[in-house]
Amino acid sequence: MMTQAFALQNIKTLTDGELIAKAIRGREDGFEELVRRYQRPITGYVYRMLNNYDASLDVTQEVFIKVYNSLDKYSSEYKFSTWLYRIAHNAAIDWMRRNSVVQQSLEAENADGTYQLQIESHQPTPEQDRERSEWRTEIESVVKCLPTVYRELILLRHTQDLSYDEIAEVLNLPLGTVKNRLFRAREMMREMFVERGFTGL
Repeated sequence: MMTQAFALQNIKTLTDGELIAKAIRGREDGFEELVRRYQRPITGYVYRMLNNYDASLDVTQEVFIKVYNSLDKYSSEYKFSTWLYRIAHNAAIDWMRRNSVVQQSLEAENADGTYQLQIESHQPTPEQDRERSEWRTEIESVVKCLPTVYRELILLRHTQDLSYDEIAEVLNLPLGTVKNRLFRAREMMREMFVERGFTGL
């Protein structure tokens, strides 16, 4: 029993790369630990892309099956999480294509900027807590209204905390395009907030 507990503790201290090596050698616990680490964030990301709970569970399962079958193709020069999000991105886009919800709207992009949408985070009063919850709901509602290409960038940047470089890798886009589209996405969000009566953004 002690040995099993020690083995469980030990596997949690391994890096993603070490877990991949274990999984490739046929050790199921290596892959199981990768799934344990990434299942929730990937499901959350896919859900926000698809806005469909059942579909997000199916697509997430599909993602991990693809990952398992492609582990030997993974290159350690990339972060595992970046590679994983790229597979999730492709699977979500495939699902949207199959279900005809991909919006092909790209507007002209020429501005470049990097300001952030931020919410303060010191200890809130119950009223601040309620306001913050309402604000979060507003943000999610506005994000859902964005065209798919912009929505995904906002999710990767602000929900999954990926860097611009990582987003460029996940989406296979030039860094400049990522920055331009993020700027445009934030501008669109600002316009929607103003339309809803929020000012000072």
